[in-house]
Amino acid sequence: MSTQHGTPHDSRRQSGMFRTKTVEQSILDTEEPEHTLKKSLSALDLTVFGVGVVIGTGIFVLTGKIAKEQAGPAVALAFVAAGVVCALAALCYAEFASTVPVAGSAYTFAYASLGELPAWIIGWDLILELALGCAVVAVGWSGYVRSLLDSAGWHLPVGLSGTHEGQFGFDLLACVLVLVLTGILVLGMKLSSRVTAVVVGIKVTVVLLVIIAGAFLINGANYEPFVPPSEPTAGGGGLGAPLAQLLFGFTPSNFGVMGIFGAAAVVFFAFIGFDIVATAAEETRNPQRDVPRGILGSLAICTLLYVAVSVVVTGMQKYDRLSTDAPLADAFKDLDQPYFAGVISFGAAVGLTSVCMILLLGQSRVFFAMSRDGLLPRVFSRAHPRYGTPYRATIALGVVVAVVSGFTSIDELAELVNIGTLFAFVVVAIGVILLRRSRPDLPRSFRTPFVPVVPLLSVAASLWLMLNLPAETWARFAVWMVVGFGVFFLYGRSHSRLGIRSRQSEKG
Repeated sequence: MSTQHGTPHDSRRQSGMFRTKTVEQSILDTEEPEHTLKKSLSALDLTVFGVGVVIGTGIFVLTGKIAKEQAGPAVALAFVAAGVVCALAALCYAEFASTVPVAGSAYTFAYASLGELPAWIIGWDLILELALGCAVVAVGWSGYVRSLLDSAGWHLPVGLSGTHEGQFGFDLLACVLVLVLTGILVLGMKLSSRVTAVVVGIKVTVVLLVIIAGAFLINGANYEPFVPPSEPTAGGGGLGAPLAQLLFGFTPSNFGVMGIFGAAAVVFFAFIGFDIVATAAEETRNPQRDVPRGILGSLAICTLLYVAVSVVVTGMQKYDRLSTDAPLADAFKDLDQPYFAGVISFGAAVGLTSVCMILLLGQSRVFFAMSRDGLLPRVFSRAHPRYGTPYRATIALGVVVAVVSGFTSIDELAELVNIGTLFAFVVVAIGVILLRRSRPDLPRSFRTPFVPVVPLLSVAASLWLMLNLPAETWARFAVWMVVGFGVFFLYGRSHSRLGIRSRQSEKG
């Protein structure tokens, strides 16, 4: 190994599309005056971000829906299983984020371990996933707010209420939400964390209120049988079928033991978002200590809340009588507690604002990191001289997402968020193994236990969940990747700062 630990002059490591950017160089780049982000976050701020993005409407809807359709009362075990899978990925993220405390999350980690092209692929992937995720969430928030306004007798014009049932329209509320949140993000991370803390406080209070109130309405007989007998499912066909079914002829079953694991594959997506905590590593005062705490702490809190809500909803009402649209709210209504249905709707609407904000936060940090490396135009890598935020990237992406959210009506786009996140999990887990071998000398304040077993288990679990996504999601994902390769070879490869340094070194 070179005495410079793989510095930019190490041509063996810096040649071709798989040249890696050393951890030392990544950290050095964060100290450039015009490209330095302000450090203001603590472990508590990061934990709040994690809870803020993971807990959304899913906790009020998904718990009951999956109980009725796939697992019965054993849906609580499905959440535990999904939490374990997420924990495998979280342990890998925690090691990387504490070793490479640089904005960009999986993109930055891939650059340090797998090379420039894999880093580009994951960065390009994350930009799309977080943009679409934010747009879809903004549309969901708009729906809740319109419903509340309708109840108060205020009605938005049809043309400003989004596209519905083939009727074209612009979703004004979704667009305005994204623009307001973009402004808050530009004004500083500390302000963003305070706003998020208030929203998350309201959201978690509503969840705890529902759990406590529901606990007094539980009927023990509703838990029998805890694991309903297995029922085979009719396999679908075409691009709407899971890729695993098309490739291997595998068709899952509902209920029974296999139903629990099938349900875990679905509820896993309720946990998506904890990885965004890693994108804020560069803006954390003590990233080596606080980022692992934020990632693992938020995941633990969210798992406990999901399990508690699933136990309550299946205890309040027999699993086969739950509704699929609003199971928790309807369960309270059936037990003559309509007040809590309104509380749940309010909590869901408030909660979605933090989900939207943190998705925007993650996207802008990935874009900023890619721009700072020259793979995207450098103009977007300037930090605000006063607020210390990546304001140009935040504003540009915020405007694009605001426009997209105004016209978004296809919920299937949300599945692209899932495949992109799982792809990032795979990259990070492999990266931990490779960096352990190539740079055993790096100081690691947090170490993933049982390497390579834990990262390999994370890869296997993530790939299995990806195979359970519809083939059409894979097709859309492939199209976006093809576009990404075009951008990389036409622009990113020639403008890469790492490539420019390498060429200058060879000339020297």
